[in-house]
Amino acid sequence: MIFYVLKRILATVPVMAFVAIFVFLLLRLTPGDPAVAIAGDQATEEQLRQIRAALSLDQPLLVQFVTWIQQIVRLDFGKSLISGLPVSELIAQRLEPTLSIALVTISMSVLVAVPLGVLTAWKQGSWIDRGAVAFSVLGFSIPVFVIAYMLIQLFAIDLRWLPVQGFAPLSRGLGPFLSHAILPSVVLSVIYVALIARMTRAAMLDVIHEDFVRTARAKGCTEPRVLFRHALRNAAIPILTVVGTGLALLISGVVVTESVFNLPGLGRLTIDAVMARDYPVIQAMILVTSAVYVLINLLIDLAYSLFDPRIKY
Repeated sequence: MIFYVLKRILATVPVMAFVAIFVFLLLRLTPGDPAVAIAGDQATEEQLRQIRAALSLDQPLLVQFVTWIQQIVRLDFGKSLISGLPVSELIAQRLEPTLSIALVTISMSVLVAVPLGVLTAWKQGSWIDRGAVAFSVLGFSIPVFVIAYMLIQLFAIDLRWLPVQGFAPLSRGLGPFLSHAILPSVVLSVIYVALIARMTRAAMLDVIHEDFVRTARAKGCTEPRVLFRHALRNAAIPILTVVGTGLALLISGVVVTESVFNLPGLGRLTIDAVMARDYPVIQAMILVTSAVYVLINLLIDLAYSLFDPRIKY
């Protein structure tokens, strides 16, 4: 087991190294003077000099790279060119809204979608199956912002049950936190419930007629035990992949939802940085997003060992 874990961890090193080199060269190898691209054509020579010094652009390329890597290892992403605040501080400020919405969304999606997918596979061809498939198609087809505005109109404006926008940290209490998190989470859950339910249904259909399922029934196991203990466990690998990928997407920041609900998350931070040409923030967000994807894929690979007996340690 330890050898397998170490092998998977070491496999992530070349990926992150490639991402780091790409992010470093993203600014340094752009056509023209990067300082001019950041500050604009109207910048004074003093402003350009300050930008070059802040980003070490006045040093040889190899020295720049070594210095930059040393800073990244210390989680020092530099300072924002717009606000002047440390980039790590900006990310920390925006992390709680994104992480909270992501965890609430993926929890709601899994709790609804997995039983729904199992049920539709068990009742294949029935009205339950056809209704779930139709819901999945609608979930993929309707744009997120349309669902968001419909729910805002119903629950926030007409019924006045929930706030229209904004975010309340958990430190203010569970009630305010959930009241602000529930609408964006439900909006995002529509897509992920459709995705996870379809994947669960497809994976269950692949195993539900296998010999081990018939054997479990022949031994007298109840149908819920057959479906959830035997069939679902063997169908879990593709479901885990979809859930992990969805969580990575959510943590990376869902720009449209954060914009509609005015959530101060990582997606909004990234868009604001791109619009303002705040390269230190852009570089940091690419690195953080890549690290999230690599980490979650690593966790998925390790989780495979719990469900796939073919994995050797």
